[in-house]
Amino acid sequence: MQHFKTLSSYLDYLGLPRPEHPMLSVFNSKGDGYLPCPRESSPPITNDCYSISFKKYVDGNLNYGRTKYDFTNGALIFIAPGQVLQWDNSVVFERKGFSINFHEDFLKGTELAHQIKKYGFFSYSVNEALHLSPKEEKQIKSIVENIDVEYQNNHDEFSKEIIISQLDTLLKYANRFYERQFLNRKDLSNDLLEKFKAHVSKFFESGQIQEKGIPSIERIAGKMMVSQRYLSDTLKKETGKTTTEHLHLYIIEEAKHILLQPNKSISEVAYELGFGYPPYFSRLFKKKEGISPTQYREKYNPN
Repeated sequence: MQHFKTLSSYLDYLGLPRPEHPMLSVFNSKGDGYLPCPRESSPPITNDCYSISFKKYVDGNLNYGRTKYDFTNGALIFIAPGQVLQWDNSVVFERKGFSINFHEDFLKGTELAHQIKKYGFFSYSVNEALHLSPKEEKQIKSIVENIDVEYQNNHDEFSKEIIISQLDTLLKYANRFYERQFLNRKDLSNDLLEKFKAHVSKFFESGQIQEKGIPSIERIAGKMMVSQRYLSDTLKKETGKTTTEHLHLYIIEEAKHILLQPNKSISEVAYELGFGYPPYFSRLFKKKEGISPTQYREKYNPN
C-alpha cells in the first residue's frame, strides 16, 4: 500500500496543483471542467493529511475503507490521516467543487488539533457522507471562499490563525448539518439496530463465541461494513444506548434462556456465552438484572 507523508506528494498523486503553503492546499474550482483525481484504477493509498471536499459524482468509484462514496446529490467528504482510499475505475466529478487538504502538523499547537478528533464524520462510513441542501451548500461555500482568499493573498503572521479559525467554523457548521442528517435517518437507524442484532446472533449461532470469545464492537461493525464510530454514534443517538449496552442486553437475554437449563452450572453458562472468566459474567448479569445468575435461576426455575 502506498503512503504519502507530505502534502505535495499526495496532491501530485491526485493531480491537484502544488500547494501555496507546504502544509495547506485550497483548490476551489469555479470554471468549466472537472475536479482532477486519478484517472485509472489505483492500488490502496494512505496519507498524513486531512481532506474536506465537496464533489458531485459523474462516473467511477472511490473506495474508502470497505465501502464506496455516495456522491449522488453532492456531498461533503471528510477524510482523516491514515484512512485507506482506492479508485477502482476512472472517477470524474462535476465542476465547481472544492478540496481543502492540510497536513496533520498544520494544526499542531492549536485547539483545533484536539477538537477535530471529536468530529465523528471523519470516521463515518462512506455511504454516510454529508449531503447538503442548497442553503447549506451556500453557507459552506461562503466559508471556503474566505479560506481561499486568505490562502491565495495573505502569507503574514496572522494568516494561519485566520485560516484555522475559518476551518473551525466550517467544521462546526458541518457538525450541525450532520445532526440534521441523523434526525432525518431514523428509519435507517432502526434498520441498523436490526442488522446489529442479526450479526451478533450469527456470532452466537455459529459457535464462534466459545472459540473466540465475545466479539468486539469493531469486529461487528466491520462485518456490517460501517465504522465503529458511526455505528456507536447512530445507535446512541436513536436508542439512547451504546453499542456495548446493546451487546450486553443480547448476552443477558441469551443467558436467561440458558440459566433455566438446570443441568448447566453458572460457569458452564458463562463459558458458553464467551466469558473466559465466569465472575465477569456474574457481575455483568447482576449489574443488568439486579440479582445474581444463581438467584435468577432459583427465582424462575426453583425445581
